[in-house]
Amino acid sequence: MRKLNYKKIVITVLWIIALSGLTMSLAFVNKKEKQVRVEHISITVQNAGENQFVDEEDIKDFFKERKDPILNTELKNMDVHLLEKVLNSHPAVESADFSVDVNGDVKINVTQRTPLVRIFNQDGESYYMDTQTKLMPLSDKYTARVLVANGFIHEPYARRYSFSAKQIGENEMFKEISVLDDIYRMADYITKDSLLNTLIHQISITKEKEFELYPAIGNHKIEFGEAEDIKEKFEKLKIFYKEGLNKTDNWNKYSTISLKYKNQVVCTKK
Repeated sequence: MRKLNYKKIVITVLWIIALSGLTMSLAFVNKKEKQVRVEHISITVQNAGENQFVDEEDIKDFFKERKDPILNTELKNMDVHLLEKVLNSHPAVESADFSVDVNGDVKINVTQRTPLVRIFNQDGESYYMDTQTKLMPLSDKYTARVLVANGFIHEPYARRYSFSAKQIGENEMFKEISVLDDIYRMADYITKDSLLNTLIHQISITKEKEFELYPAIGNHKIEFGEAEDIKEKFEKLKIFYKEGLNKTDNWNKYSTISLKYKNQVVCTKK
């Protein structure tokens, strides 16, 4: 007959008691957590110094209008993933992170969208295209100082906002009728070049889908042609500005500066 190992039995019983107690404690904590209500919301808005499309109060009002007040809501009734998804649909928000801790403190981190160019289509409608190539509506709160594009632009916001300029450029059907992808490439290049960003303030599209640029200094038009060889054409323009227009009176000497011709800049005097 085997001799019972009382020491092992005692240890096993103690482990069972400990595990049972831990399970009960976790169940109690879980129940308590579900009863916790949200009492504090911390909202951080990135790019606030560059853009002012949304602030802390706008985010709170956004959820209130959707009847998702958040404050005083029990954690068990909160769908954090849904709230984050909803906030990411805000027209001025590029990305949003939504988190809640066990004490019921909500932290929301929002990155605003950065407009690159403002579009004026032929119907008089206006909207922005942002640095992520997506369209965004204007804001009653803030007007961004960015390049302006107008002329023969037909795309309405309602039919294009769900597509990025990149998607339009990759779609054979859209590409044939749209100039938004070309406008993006042009505006992106100008904005990233410190000299061009200072000089050029308007892009105009002709009926033939060619680009004309208007500088902030001087009373002349720049004929760019199609949105091809962008780097080469702008390098010619910068050299001409630095060497050909290095005197104050030369800025108003020409009516047209054309970059359409290979390896040369053709100017028309007034």
